[in-house]
Amino acid sequence: MRRRSGATSESGWSHNGKPREGQHGIQLDIGPMSKTQPKRDKKREERISMEIIVDAYGSEEQAMGWYYYLEEQLHVPFTAICITKRAVSPLRVNDEVDVIGMPPEEECEKEMFVTIRWEKDGLAVPLSQLKPISETDAQTRQAVDDWHYWVRMGYQFG
Repeated sequence: MRRRSGATSESGWSHNGKPREGQHGIQLDIGPMSKTQPKRDKKREERISMEIIVDAYGSEEQAMGWYYYLEEQLHVPFTAICITKRAVSPLRVNDEVDVIGMPPEEECEKEMFVTIRWEKDGLAVPLSQLKPISETDAQTRQAVDDWHYWVRMGYQFG
């Protein structure tokens, strides 16, 4: 696992200040971003290394490990709330969307995206931007939380 450039060995990204609570009791990551020391989760780290990126020797294999893990673990459709604004996505904080699946593999070579219901077609948006509502099944919530943890820790494919 490689870390995002500029991050210290154990640092990642998180928000600064208190999170605001949105619909469905979801904590929203809004406000300025700053480097902080995320808490390591040994159980999650083991699941990531032993189930998701096991035997992955390069960035492409790690990305595909994540892709197939999410494809298997996410029970779609499920409802999610946008928790942060991203320049690559039209979603705004607090938007509620239906996740309907995974986009084609090539869309997930650098980060994980999911397909949401959007107009007449689907639209791929970053998974890091979404949080399942509390009514979502535990397996789906855990898979999304695993990806959020990977991102918060500053890990990258490669």
